[in-house]
Amino acid sequence: MHKKLFIPGPVEIAPEILQAMSTPMIGHRMKEYAVLHKGVKEKLKRLLETEDRVFLATSSAFGVMEGAVRNLVGKRCVNFCNGAFSDKWHDVTLRCGKAADAVKVEWGRPITPELVEAALATGKYDAMTLIHNETSTGVMSPLPEIAAVLKRYPEVISIIDTVSSMSAMRIPVDELAIDCCIFGVQKAFALPPGLAVFTASNKALARCQTIEGRGYYFDFMEFAAADEKDNTPSTPCISQIYALDRQLDRIFAEGLEPRWQRHRALAQLVRDWVQSHGYGFFTDEPYRSLTLTCATNLINTDLAALKKGVAERGYAFDDGYGKIKGKTFRIAHMGDLQLADLREFLAVMDDVLAKL
Repeated sequence: MHKKLFIPGPVEIAPEILQAMSTPMIGHRMKEYAVLHKGVKEKLKRLLETEDRVFLATSSAFGVMEGAVRNLVGKRCVNFCNGAFSDKWHDVTLRCGKAADAVKVEWGRPITPELVEAALATGKYDAMTLIHNETSTGVMSPLPEIAAVLKRYPEVISIIDTVSSMSAMRIPVDELAIDCCIFGVQKAFALPPGLAVFTASNKALARCQTIEGRGYYFDFMEFAAADEKDNTPSTPCISQIYALDRQLDRIFAEGLEPRWQRHRALAQLVRDWVQSHGYGFFTDEPYRSLTLTCATNLINTDLAALKKGVAERGYAFDDGYGKIKGKTFRIAHMGDLQLADLREFLAVMDDVLAKL
């Protein structure tokens, strides 16, 4: 039985996207692939509102997150941490042999402009990492305000993970002056996992030329050279790129503002449900994620029983992550999900809760 996914990713995939993935194969060094690649790249630039280079990598987003650290950290990196995945990024930075410090806040709290200002003002750092929307905690940090701080420190390369926010809201890469914007496609983009997208500003490309030990697979200079031919350094996941091409067309057909508004409406519907049932929120307004809600289990619901009951009805949501497992639960509301889908799921939640 297929379970409808209301987890933080992967998410539900539209049938026509799965159909696009069955498009007959082409060679990645054939002109047909270059045409496909160029078209996808131009559509992504429109969505991201950027004139920077946009690259496609066959990997999870964490592959490119590691690659960005290897390519762009020279002197020292500051990793801003407010959840499991941002903590992991700090660990990855250290494992890559980079000098790095973690600026940690309590889970459930955002990274604030003041924190970023205080760290960068020390002059110790030439790169920083930030997860915009931390899916372990449901916290969305204020990216425009943080970007305003970053503009005062042009020597610092900004590496921003928008894995679970890109396409669900406006993130104008050039306006925010993000040097390297990274996201996967299995969350708000509503595609199967396995493909990552990232940007590189001219400043970022200049920096990576000065860095030794970049490796090969995620060497930004290899991506830049291949990009000149509308291609990738290594064999790409062509079926995924067919799907991305189709999904970008669907996104533009819906309209960007209507898509963003739909995500706001989905978030509000879940928040209203959480509040009406006596649960709490793991983070305060205005830092609650637009793509998933992390609720606190104030009424001590047996979450394992709830998950099991919902699964038996053909649906899935997620428990809390790591150290907040059992204390919280997460309902995702992103991608191609419609209000009717969400109401259907919440009705099942109500029915199962009534029988616990």
